[in-house]
Amino acid sequence: MQPHKIVSREEWIAARKAHMAREKELTQAREALSEERRGLPWVKVDKHYVFDGPNGKVTLVDLFQGRPQLVVQHVMFAPDWDAACKSCSFWADGFDRMAPHLAARDTTMVAISLAPIAKLDAFKKRMGWTFDWVSSGNNDFNSDYGVTFTREQIDAGKALYNFGTTPFYGPELPGISVFYRDERGDVFHTYSTFARGLDMMNAAYHYLDLTPLGRHEDGLPYPMDWVRHRDQYQPQPVQASCCHS
Repeated sequence: MQPHKIVSREEWIAARKAHMAREKELTQAREALSEERRGLPWVKVDKHYVFDGPNGKVTLVDLFQGRPQLVVQHVMFAPDWDAACKSCSFWADGFDRMAPHLAARDTTMVAISLAPIAKLDAFKKRMGWTFDWVSSGNNDFNSDYGVTFTREQIDAGKALYNFGTTPFYGPELPGISVFYRDERGDVFHTYSTFARGLDMMNAAYHYLDLTPLGRHEDGLPYPMDWVRHRDQYQPQPVQASCCHS
């Protein structure tokens, strides 16, 4: 942690207000960027994707559940893995409580992974999740939307993650893709984001950003080395609660 000057309350408020001016600049820039994002061109989805769901086969259109907007979280879970990626699971821990709020704004959220549906269902049960999660193991969806790469692509140097702007680091990678379905039933790909573009979707990280220690990742082999599946953290010492007698 960097050294901190200890000041009076009045000096602290002055410093906080100066910092708030920078925060407001960022907020305004983010709002402008979001408006620009909504104005991006779209691509019509002509391929017919069929996924394996817990109750059988479902199409991409089915995943909308009658709503016009679909957000897909590409969760890393290869067919030969026994569990989803621990970092992707860090994000997924927040999906259940968010989904009803998104639905209230005409948006459906679903997770999609390569692993067979039996593995997805088993891991979902282990983690206590209830959000919709389907398998793309029998189609090209993951490859088409830039989160799964073949050995041939890797060997040829054509595994271009994040549109070729982020160094490639594995055959299975995370991402988010967004789709829109119009009144005629046509589906359009409107947006995808990868790598650090996923950062703002993790509320826990942004709470940590408010604290003096921040994400506390300096000196780790890689930034998310500390993350575990929620049920694999070591128990913390029990301390008296301030909220219970």
